[in-house]
Amino acid sequence: MMDGISFHPGLGHIHLYPGELLAWLLVGLIAGFLAAKLVRGQGLGCLLDICVGLVGAVIGGFLMSLLGINETFHFLGTTLVAFLGASLLLLLVELIAGGRRSI
Repeated sequence: MMDGISFHPGLGHIHLYPGELLAWLLVGLIAGFLAAKLVRGQGLGCLLDICVGLVGAVIGGFLMSLLGINETFHFLGTTLVAFLGASLLLLLVELIAGGRRSI
């Protein structure tokens, strides 16, 4: 029986448990959908919303660390950080694509 998935990158250990994985997927879906609604006026579909939200979470977390904010965020805070990162990601895509609806 597997309790979770463990990754052993060179600098540390990452453990993903089923509950955490589902929570991250939900955060990605909510953040990606809300960011797409704000930037584009509509969602991108379930899978793309999740992908945009998860990438947005990485971008948002990176930006928070640059600002010196290294706190632990719970579900709503994590969703907000992911939403901000996803919105920035979609704005950059819109800027690079020149307003074309490529995504």
